[in-house]
Amino acid sequence: MATMLRTHSERATWRDYLELTKPRVVMLMLITSLVGMFLATRAGVPWAVLLFGNLGIGLCAGAAAAVNHVVDRRIDSIMARTHKRPVTAGRVSPVAALTFALALAIAGMSLLMVFTNELAAWLTLASLLGYAVIYTGFLKRATPQNIVIGGLAGAAPPLLGWVAVTGHLSAEPLLLVLIIFAWTPPHFWALAIHRKAEYAKADIPMLPVTHGEHYTKVHILLYTLVMFAVTLLPYAIHMSGPLYLVCALLLGGRFLHWAWVLYRDSKPHAAINTFKYSIWYLFLLFIALLADHYLLLNI
Repeated sequence: MATMLRTHSERATWRDYLELTKPRVVMLMLITSLVGMFLATRAGVPWAVLLFGNLGIGLCAGAAAAVNHVVDRRIDSIMARTHKRPVTAGRVSPVAALTFALALAIAGMSLLMVFTNELAAWLTLASLLGYAVIYTGFLKRATPQNIVIGGLAGAAPPLLGWVAVTGHLSAEPLLLVLIIFAWTPPHFWALAIHRKAEYAKADIPMLPVTHGEHYTKVHILLYTLVMFAVTLLPYAIHMSGPLYLVCALLLGGRFLHWAWVLYRDSKPHAAINTFKYSIWYLFLLFIALLADHYLLLNI
C-alpha cells in the first residue's frame, strides 16, 4: 500500500506510457489480428486497412491495458512482477493514465471508423470495454472463473481483423476466436499456479487460490484437450490444409505434454514453463494458419 501512496519522485518518460499499453501482449494480439485479415481474403489486403486497421485495434487494446494499470494498482503493488509498473510506482498518476487511455481509444476508434468499417470499430470497442470494465473492473475479483468468462474479450483480435477486411461476420473468424478462448484458461492458470501466493495475498480469487493447485492442474489438462480438439476444426471445415493440420498436431501435442507434466508435477518449474510455451504455441499456430492459407492459394 505504501507503494501506491508514493509521491511522484520520478518524472514519467515515454517508456512509462509505452509500458501502460502492455506492448508484448498487444503485439501478440496484433499478430492474430493480422492473420485474421489475411485469412479473410484470397486477394491482397488493402494497405490502408492493413496499416490503419491494425493500428486502430492496437491503440484500443493499449487503452484497455492502461485502464487495467489504474484499476489494478492496489493488486500490482502487492505482486512482485508488477509492483514497479508506472501507476503503481507513482511515475504516472491515475488521472494521467486514464487520460492517456481515453486518447488512445478515441484515436483507435477514429482510425477504424475511417479506414475499415463501423462493425469492426464497434466490435473493437466492445472488446475494449469487455476487458477494461467487465473483466478488470468486476470479474477478476468476483469469481474463480474470471479468466474463462473474461477471456472472450482477449480472444477477439482475429475476428476484428477479419471484419476489418470483409465488413461482416462469418463462421471462420468465430472459430479463430474459439481457439484463443479455449487457449486462455490453460495459458493463464499455469501462470496463476506459479504466482499463487501473490494472488492469495492480493485477495484475487484465481482458481489455484480458491480450489487448490491439483484442481487447477486437472482443469488445465481438460482445457488443453478441448483446445487441441478445437484447433483441428479449421482443417475439418476445409478452412486450412495439411500444413496447418501437421503443425496443429505437433504444437498441440507439445502443449498436452506440458499440461501432463504439470498435472503429474514431474518436472521443476512446470507451471511457468507451461505458461511460456503457451505464448509460443499461439504465435506459431497462427503463423501456421497464415502459411497454410498462402500455400493453398498457390496450389
